[in-house]
Amino acid sequence: MKIRHKVLIVDDEPHIRKLIHAALARADYITVEAATAREALDLLRQERPDISLLDLGLPDRDGLELVPLFKQHSDTTLIVVSARDATDEKVAALDLGADDYLTKPFDTDELLARVRVALRNRVTREGGATTVNAGDVEIDLLSRLVRKGGREVHLTPKEYGVLSQLAKFPGRVITHAQIMAHVWPNEHEHHVEYLRVLVRTLRQKLETDPQQPRIIGNELGIGYRLRTDVED
Repeated sequence: MKIRHKVLIVDDEPHIRKLIHAALARADYITVEAATAREALDLLRQERPDISLLDLGLPDRDGLELVPLFKQHSDTTLIVVSARDATDEKVAALDLGADDYLTKPFDTDELLARVRVALRNRVTREGGATTVNAGDVEIDLLSRLVRKGGREVHLTPKEYGVLSQLAKFPGRVITHAQIMAHVWPNEHEHHVEYLRVLVRTLRQKLETDPQQPRIIGNELGIGYRLRTDVED
């Protein structure tokens, strides 16, 4: 099962949100929408979108003020989508931390292309590779697909969240705290037993012998690592 990317649409014009939502839905993205800066900041924290599309002309706050807040409080990739076409506005947004800038009116095919590029850059920036192989398991971080022996493996979003954190840094130990902060970002208390349960189910799905795991290694009391030197 493919784990779909989530996109936050921030625009106070309903017809623009509808247009962007329709284009993204056709491309199989999950979308969440905000019409104000306040709604946007709430959804940013609650939904943790992979990509955010931000209009600058919001009713309760100038969008430029949100750019550094988005970058400080999330790891979302931020694309400004605005009718402001002056060079100084674009430069200001990029200097404040925006990853890209698209001027209205725009072609939806170009918007989707910008989103794809942003996702590709995001994956390579985080882990250096878009596809990771461990034995007969293939993890496609760009498409969010996992295959074992060439056959697609169904993972829940949280199972994929754990596996993707390991796959972004193959061979390196990722601590329990680092994994849990990614998979349960809004929890005030993290319980390592939840993580152990998810790892057990991952091993059931990915390991040839879950009782003697070779792909997902355990560093006792520290964390887990994805072993990419495993032979098929």
